[in-house]
Amino acid sequence: MLRDRLTRIAEPVLHRVLDHPFWAGLRSGTLPGEALTHFVEQDTGHLLPAYARALARSAATAPDDAHAAFWARAATGTFQARDRLSDAFTELAPHLGVKTPADRAPADPLALAHCSFFLAAAAASPAAAAGALLPMAWFNQRVSQDLAERHTPGSRYAPWIALYQPAEGYAHVVERCLAVAEEIAERSGEDGRERLVDAFRQAVRYEWTFAESAWTRPAWPV
Repeated sequence: MLRDRLTRIAEPVLHRVLDHPFWAGLRSGTLPGEALTHFVEQDTGHLLPAYARALARSAATAPDDAHAAFWARAATGTFQARDRLSDAFTELAPHLGVKTPADRAPADPLALAHCSFFLAAAAASPAAAAGALLPMAWFNQRVSQDLAERHTPGSRYAPWIALYQPAEGYAHVVERCLAVAEEIAERSGEDGRERLVDAFRQAVRYEWTFAESAWTRPAWPV
């Protein structure tokens, strides 16, 4: 079953993501403020818009009307979430004692690669798109839930963790995303199924690199 295969790929990486110093520091309140600002700059300034555009392209090219409608709604929801998170963090940053995000912070190389991957997969095939798009929704739901359950009450970033939570019913959106991926795989043949799995595996890796980039914030030479 495809779901079981994807779960076996995702779960070991998901546990590493949940235990990553970035998310652990956010839960405890010990994360350096510049790491959180960098994360928000890259997330709202680059990753979420690229993800939304990849969703929109998937909607435009989906051969199935129900899939097209789902991807289109997800694209709209992603843009709305981007705006909500950007506005909320800009307002909250001074109260957290962190730097307000820059209006046009450049994409760091890892974020740029992540964005390019989304757009390339969406242009490749419905199967590649489904595999590439699923992990971000899957990991976001699990990471958000983990933040809510395991953060230190009253810690420095508790107000941001509350605002970071996705809209009610998001778990059902993730479930539908997984169902769409399964339906596409069934119609794509063995080659399409493998394209979906390969894209999924790469997207899972990017979920870890995004946290790593925010944590290390390497000093690029130019």
